[in-house]
Amino acid sequence: MSIKYLNVNNLKVSQTLLSFVNNELLNDTEISPEKFWTDFDKIVHELAPKNKELISVRKDLQKKINEWHKKNRGNTIHIEEYKKFLKEIGYLKDEGPDFQIETNNVDKEICEIAGPQLVVPIMNSRYALNAANARWVSLYDSLYGTNIIESDEGGSERYDPLRGQEVIKYVREFFDKYIPIDGTSWKNIAALKVINKDLIIQKDDYEYTLKDKNKFVGHRGDANKPSAIIIKNNNLHFEIIINPKAFSAAHDIAGISDVIAESAISTICDNEDSVAAVDAEDKVACYKNWLGLMKGDLKVQFEKNGKNLERKLNPDRSYISKEGKGLKLHGRSLLLIRNVGHLMTSSSIILKDGSEVPEGIMDAFITTAAALHDLKKKRNSRTGSIYIVKPKMHGPDETAFTDLIFSKVEEVLGLKKFTCKIGIMDEERRTSANLKECIRSLKNRVFFINTGFLDRTGDEIHTSMEAGPMIKKGDMKLSKWISAYENNNVDIGLKCGFSGKAQIGKGMWAMPDKMKEMLEDKINHLKAGANCAWVPSPTAASLHTLHYHQINIFNEQKKILNREKASLDDLLTIPVADRPNWSVDEINNEISNSAQTLLGYVVRWIDQGVGCSKVPDINNVGLMEDRATLRISSQHISNWIHHGITTKIQVMEIMRQMAKVVDEQNKFDINYEKMTDNYEKSLAFKTACDLIFKGKEQPSGYTEPLLHLNRLKKKIIQS
Repeated sequence: MSIKYLNVNNLKVSQTLLSFVNNELLNDTEISPEKFWTDFDKIVHELAPKNKELISVRKDLQKKINEWHKKNRGNTIHIEEYKKFLKEIGYLKDEGPDFQIETNNVDKEICEIAGPQLVVPIMNSRYALNAANARWVSLYDSLYGTNIIESDEGGSERYDPLRGQEVIKYVREFFDKYIPIDGTSWKNIAALKVINKDLIIQKDDYEYTLKDKNKFVGHRGDANKPSAIIIKNNNLHFEIIINPKAFSAAHDIAGISDVIAESAISTICDNEDSVAAVDAEDKVACYKNWLGLMKGDLKVQFEKNGKNLERKLNPDRSYISKEGKGLKLHGRSLLLIRNVGHLMTSSSIILKDGSEVPEGIMDAFITTAAALHDLKKKRNSRTGSIYIVKPKMHGPDETAFTDLIFSKVEEVLGLKKFTCKIGIMDEERRTSANLKECIRSLKNRVFFINTGFLDRTGDEIHTSMEAGPMIKKGDMKLSKWISAYENNNVDIGLKCGFSGKAQIGKGMWAMPDKMKEMLEDKINHLKAGANCAWVPSPTAASLHTLHYHQINIFNEQKKILNREKASLDDLLTIPVADRPNWSVDEINNEISNSAQTLLGYVVRWIDQGVGCSKVPDINNVGLMEDRATLRISSQHISNWIHHGITTKIQVMEIMRQMAKVVDEQNKFDINYEKMTDNYEKSLAFKTACDLIFKGKEQPSGYTEPLLHLNRLKKKIIQS
């Protein structure tokens, strides 16, 4: 599989990418291909050396940290000495004076509306459309189809009226708590109508209104016999559908057939951890889908249950306001685009010195250029902003470099300065320890910060690899550093003025089949101060949105602003196991769990190019996984081998055993290639092993270099 390049100025550009940019991306823009490539050529040769230098700094810092830990091995780490050392080498920066972020022109979905945030692999057009359309999701369907409602017919294809009644009961009880009627209950109401700007609720020949009349905002259809009622709570909407003829309304006196919840307020369209994009062909597939979303014309045809269906972007939702005027609500999730980080390069473009283009710089130019189409129509961002989520930045120098990249992008594309807004993913240790200064470097662009436990733990382990054996993965969430990390992110964000201006996010709920457990647990993200948190599906979004009706997050943030701030000392406390006395069984069970999930993910990544999927764990619980899972698992096992908790021989034996488990779990996948047929020839098995046995040498413990290398090999074999 060879790439055909064409010479463009000082660049060699893949024919696939060149054709896309010239014939699709720049169509209907004021930028000619000649201008784009001339300017890109100049800027990329200016930025690439800076990019390379930053990666070199990472290596240099890691080398110095490794040497310090080797020199101090066996001694208690005194935090003041450790911090002094980190400052001397430039890892820790001096903290400047307090400031407030100055980001302007952000959409209400960012600054005013708190709610769920979907993350979707942009490589899959159908998933991307589902996510964009997940702004409005049937709450009835979401409750009926998950484990929240328990009944004998759970999972059955036949409609169970008793289960349906439980769904209705659940919603009515929820409404009674958070959208109460003055004088009665939502249960057994007889009718809904609109009279003199008020929602009138009828029951037993009596008429009632909402306790808070402001929660009624509009309707659809005839006021005396509406087909839909719109209510609003904490800036989020419910649409009550009234259709007495629908089978779901058969036992409902008021004829309510469904309740639609405003759900995924924003969606991250992901070019990074959840995709397997390793060459120009893959990158263009991602870029095309993003372009289709920005132009508003992305469509996909597919077959389901023997029917040919087409999916496209939903229009806005139209109603009549309580004043009798036209009212429109945004029909789609606000779309953000996650670029890749600073580490990886791409063979899509070759620079004049023969090196590959930094992939993050290429992403910046092309994903922003795609968003030019939306700036004309303003269907995604009503304020004329472009939202880029930038992952895996290490410290303020790298966030400042991101600011420089997008300043150059704006110049080339003729955009007003600070049109490109940046989301900082707080998932690297050097960023956590210097978060305030990272935000300062992007104070005119930042619209989002969040935490990510898996990547952050992977970097925690890799940074302190030489310090000693790490505690078990399951114990990490109870450790001193993780609590400080989660709190510090919110503390710094609030101190820098994020509340009401920008998002503070928390991580993914990874078990899409366990929605009851999610409802019990994920409300803690709001209590921790997050005005958005990640969910894996539209269904999860519609259920998680209930939490934002229960808690007014902006009031919660005001309380958190006054709490004792997280300690940098705690944040830098290394989670080393103090003289561990684990049994052989304990050690092997820990490694087996990591090995099984690692293999289950890698085999799909390498053999099928699937970057995100529901992977069964060792107990056959489906977990939504992306590369972050690999990073923590591979680094943890690598650390235990390095410190003699286990051996390479023992780990290899466990890997072979777990390969059998993974093969069995995938036996019904017709595209699956068994690893156990021939371990030596299975590229997926070899890659999984390399991630562990070469884990200590991987830059920052990242998995991308090995995954990309071996996926490319697999594509050559398959071509």
